Amino acid sequence: MTAYAADVAALARKDLRLELRTRETLPAMLLFVVSTLVVFHFALPPRAGHDAAYGLLWVALVFTALLGLGRAWVPEREGSVLDGLVLAPCDRSAIWLGKTLATLAFLVGVEVVALPAFALFFAPLPGRALAGVLLADVGICAVGSLISAMAASGRTRELILPLLFLPLAIPLIVGGVGATISPERAKYLLFLVLYDAVFSILSWAAFEYVVTE
Repeated sequence: MTAYAADVAALARKDLRLELRTRETLPAMLLFVVSTLVVFHFALPPRAGHDAAYGLLWVALVFTALLGLGRAWVPEREGSVLDGLVLAPCDRSAIWLGKTLATLAFLVGVEVVALPAFALFFAPLPGRALAGVLLADVGICAVGSLISAMAASGRTRELILPLLFLPLAIPLIVGGVGATISPERAKYLLFLVLYDAVFSILSWAAFEYVVTE
């Protein structure tokens, strides 16, 4: 278990250090989410309530995550690094977990800017909603990292990724919005916890078969 954790940490650090050098993914995600919120600010009718704005926030976050996931496996694909990682003497699921943690770090970093920007343009996000945001982030990155790996080797990866990812992200949007605006937010938080647990286990177990195909 110690060796497994060390492998995961090394793989996650590799992605974080690469991003610090290239600065390709995080700035693009930040620019996209802020631009999207600005567009929503001018497009949303003045009479629309805060509930509608919260729904738009989740749309912006999901599509921002999709942008990051589209770039997640680019270094491995362009440099044929994934083949080397698969042949390395480590559990292949550690590759998925390291990528998931790195993607999660990028998404949380984006939200550090996006949530205050949302409060500026629309309304402050209730403190109770932060737990829903974090739980949804876990599900987005767990499922998205697996699907992004599946799409990375295909010629139509720009089409495959959203087609597979967005239907699976709908429950996360429902849970996130419910945890933000519903009086029964505990029910939605529990739903997000169950989603994260089930799909994280499935993605962890399925990754080995994905990378060997």
